[in-house]
Amino acid sequence: MTHSRRSLLAAGATGTLALTAGCLGFVLGNEPLEFDSNRVAPANEMVAETGYEEQTVEERTMERSEAIGGVERDFEASIWTSSYSKSVDYMGQTREGSAFAAVSVPGMEVAGQSVNPLDDMSNEELLTEFLDRVDSNRGDIENIQHQESFALDILDDSRTVDTFVGESELEGEPIDIEIKLTSFDHEDDQLVLFGILSKRLADESANVELLMESAEHPVDN
Repeated sequence: MTHSRRSLLAAGATGTLALTAGCLGFVLGNEPLEFDSNRVAPANEMVAETGYEEQTVEERTMERSEAIGGVERDFEASIWTSSYSKSVDYMGQTREGSAFAAVSVPGMEVAGQSVNPLDDMSNEELLTEFLDRVDSNRGDIENIQHQESFALDILDDSRTVDTFVGESELEGEPIDIEIKLTSFDHEDDQLVLFGILSKRLADESANVELLMESAEHPVDN
């Protein structure tokens, strides 16, 4: 049984779970309560204009358990990830110059209690959580540090974007990396948008911001 962020269960005065939406299997502990998210993605026109190409569009399931009213129950959430990359000429070869990802996680609330493990994460923690979702030819990014924060108008509101810097390697050569990330709630989902690029590619920093500003949610899957 699938639901959005809306609260589906109420905790009775005795702490037991009371059925309010016909989810008997979940209340009895026989089946998980499922939550679906809607996909988020940059506008196709902006992807083409900035020279990016779509790499993957993936829906996967996150499973977890949480105590509700003192009773342990299982939950499943569908998470959408759309990833993009851009190739550039670098050191005489065509290489991946930058990457962008848009992630959507459903809001998960039961009996007024959030069961979304990402709710309390900072942008830096979300970066660690989702960094490997972007298809990239780079090695691991290390020594990640927060550099600055600024605002962008995304989905009809001002959103805080954090810029991080880190270090990586490309075929044994050290390179400095810039990462921009924003996260916010929209239409019952938690959205995470982020871009990764070499600091040598100054123009791509602006392109990542354009992709963020063009984000559409929900989009057709």
